[in-house]
Amino acid sequence: MQVHLIDGTFELFRCYFGSPKAQTADGTEVGAVRGLLRTLGSQLARDETTHVAVAFDRVIESFRNDLFDGYKTGAGIEPALLGQFPLAEQAARSLGVVVWPMVRFEADDALATGAARYAEGSDRVLLCSPDKDLAQCVRGSSVVLWDRLRDRTYDEAGVIEKFGVPPASIPDWLALVGDSADGIPGIPRWGAKSAAAVLARYGTIGAIPLDAEAWDIKVRGAASLVRELEGRLGEADLYRTLATLRTDIPLEQDLEDLEWRGALREPLADLCARIEFDRFTDRVAYA
Repeated sequence: MQVHLIDGTFELFRCYFGSPKAQTADGTEVGAVRGLLRTLGSQLARDETTHVAVAFDRVIESFRNDLFDGYKTGAGIEPALLGQFPLAEQAARSLGVVVWPMVRFEADDALATGAARYAEGSDRVLLCSPDKDLAQCVRGSSVVLWDRLRDRTYDEAGVIEKFGVPPASIPDWLALVGDSADGIPGIPRWGAKSAAAVLARYGTIGAIPLDAEAWDIKVRGAASLVRELEGRLGEADLYRTLATLRTDIPLEQDLEDLEWRGALREPLADLCARIEFDRFTDRVAYA
């Protein structure tokens, strides 16, 4: 049994920018939702897709915005994209898929919680997203990150190969390097390679000696790295908190609730009529 946990927000963004634009007769933009139906329908048609959930950011802001003013917001997102989020949730539900709509938390928090919860009892959990934040959830080969577009799967060894650190150190790595997608600025002078080299040795920011002479690894510019970190320890700790995904948010479903039994005929027909995409109704299996 494989559990597929899908980053619906990423998929909707991808479909908005990668799928043809389409408007209904009343001028409503629905191209991204049509693309999402095609994407999810293709995934559900795979034999190995037996248990599925999709997480969406119902609103872009989360509790992290209360911690840091610079954290990502919905500002600047095109209204035509934001307007398709409710339809996207409806689309996933009409396909018979469990939907996790996040408000105070983020979609990634739901996926992280699901991975922690469903790893036991399943053969493998696939986190279906290229988001590097989710690499922290990888555990051996039982919880993996799957970049569907590139068809690349990252187990624990794959995460180390890609980032230079094990999954447990990903929040620290992001805190040092920064993550522009989430509005995390990082610590000056700390690049991906230097952060990976130091964290591969010390594991966490808190374990890094604040004396370059005490380092038992050779890293270029160690003295300046220490100076920047020592002067910004509070910021580094905050950034690590921002980058750490929650694994304790309330999800109602047990593992058996995620079993996909087929699309829901009437809800899917209603949605497809609304977005003027009736031809899609013949492309999926029904419960």
